[in-house]
Amino acid sequence: MSRRSGILEFAVLGLLRESPMHGYELRKRLNTSLGVFRAFSYGTLYPCLKTLVANGWLIEESGNAPEDALAAPLAGRRAKIVYRLTAEGKEHFEELLSQTGPDAYEDEHFAARFAFFGQTSRDVRVRVLEGRRSRLEERLEKMRLSFARTRERLDDYTLELQRHGMESVEREVRWLNELIESERAGRDLRGSASGGPAEHDNTNGAPGVLPRPGDTPGPDTPDDTAT
Repeated sequence: MSRRSGILEFAVLGLLRESPMHGYELRKRLNTSLGVFRAFSYGTLYPCLKTLVANGWLIEESGNAPEDALAAPLAGRRAKIVYRLTAEGKEHFEELLSQTGPDAYEDEHFAARFAFFGQTSRDVRVRVLEGRRSRLEERLEKMRLSFARTRERLDDYTLELQRHGMESVEREVRWLNELIESERAGRDLRGSASGGPAEHDNTNGAPGVLPRPGDTPGPDTPDDTAT
């Protein structure tokens, strides 16, 4: 499994843990709620769903979910397929939530992990945040060394771009420091104390949506008749 497909499977399982959805709903949630997927290819979603069904983590059910206003129903089209998380799928997602390996600290995977921090235990949240901070501190040190070596040879605009990049990383490190301090003090984002997973959902408007330089929304595509 590629790193990109692994992130997508993680996000799909997490969204379906909230409630069953049909394919069009999933595409909208991935596109609007999880910024890391704003430019992903919609053609990758349905193979992902089929894989999750084949693994026994999802089941397909016939549904009559209403169409989006921009996706007018076509004559003779098949009923919508609703995807529902199985007990095995929930167990698998909870196992993924507990993992804190190096992939969890990378840009795309961290954004997806953070979006589901509301379903993640505090100790795992702290480990992921600390790992992300360590990764960014390493990146920042390399950026500073590169800047010091090349600044005399670069024009003003290139220098300004490099400064902007370093400042962006510095801001995220400060943000991570604040989050880690709050977690260690037993505070959730809304200021309540809790020893386990937060009771609120972070996926809508989640701070886990971390746009990267050059991110642009992906083009809209027509609804798929099979889902």
